[in-house]
Amino acid sequence: MPALLILLALLILFVVVALAKTVKIIPQARAGVVERFGKYKETLTPGLNVIVPFIDKVKYLIDMREQVVSFPPQPVITEDNLVVSIDTVIYFQVNDPVSATYEIANYIQAVEQLTMTTLRNIVGGMDLEETLTSREEINRGLSGVLDEATGRWGIKVKRVEIKGIDPPPSIKDSMEKQMRADRDKRAVILTAEGQRQSAILTAEGNKQSAILNAEGDRESQILRAQADRESQILRAQGEGQAIQTVFQAIHDGRPDQSLLAYQYLQMMPKIAEGDANKVWIVPSEIGKALEGLGSTMNSLQGIPDDVEGPRVRVPMGDTEVTDRQRDESLSSAHDAVQRAIAEAQSAANPGKANPADKEAPEAP
Repeated sequence: MPALLILLALLILFVVVALAKTVKIIPQARAGVVERFGKYKETLTPGLNVIVPFIDKVKYLIDMREQVVSFPPQPVITEDNLVVSIDTVIYFQVNDPVSATYEIANYIQAVEQLTMTTLRNIVGGMDLEETLTSREEINRGLSGVLDEATGRWGIKVKRVEIKGIDPPPSIKDSMEKQMRADRDKRAVILTAEGQRQSAILTAEGNKQSAILNAEGDRESQILRAQADRESQILRAQGEGQAIQTVFQAIHDGRPDQSLLAYQYLQMMPKIAEGDANKVWIVPSEIGKALEGLGSTMNSLQGIPDDVEGPRVRVPMGDTEVTDRQRDESLSSAHDAVQRAIAEAQSAANPGKANPADKEAPEAP
């Protein structure tokens, strides 16, 4: 009986182990490579799979997702014999799990070595400045070479990125000095251009200001000259009218020798008022001098000794005004003034009659 139980237990254990080896569950985005007696048999897809126990074996489980591998920095010599350190990042995906398993022992290490050799080959044909500024070109070159070489390994290189390019410290220092010098040069150039633009704008402003000032001075001089001309014209017209009035008054008055003697007597006190006249002597024969004054003036041309006959007015053109017209004008002005005074008084005292209203003559 105990032997039968032991046999039954061994049978159950065998069945469990056989089932475990028969049923294989492959995760998503994985592929199982099955070998039979050490030889490739099939590739299992994700999900539940059944194999022959103790004969078939899932030897490799390949990840079918896109993978990212970052390689450590590698020294690379440029065309101008400078050593730079370059680290890269590779994005790849396994397309054929069988080729990735049997065509290459370690495809990740193979991709790393191929990347380094290809990178040395590409960067070796560039100088330092071109290497630092040609990352896209380096990426395209690496992608083309890796894609062609890894195709037979069942690997598809999606993208290659240069993560960093580090030149030697001495080169970094020189580059920083060069960049600083370039920036200082650009700053000086920009400052000079700004000063030039400022000088140009200042000169243009001064030019426009001078032009405007000159135009203003010219207009001012023109207006001043016009004002002076009009002032001189008006002054000359006034002096002409004054001369005509004096001349008309002289001819209207018909002066004679007695009038000139009277004017002479009136001017004598004014002559004595001068500061230069320290002593003024009045002769006792002043009466006789005055009697003979008329005879001394006989020689003055245009002054008659005796005024006889009717007075003749000298015609003065349109500006002549008769005595009657002047009297009428003065009378009209006097009446207008009287009426204005009466109106002001009546406005000040509405209830009181203004006697000026009765006395004011009517205007002719």
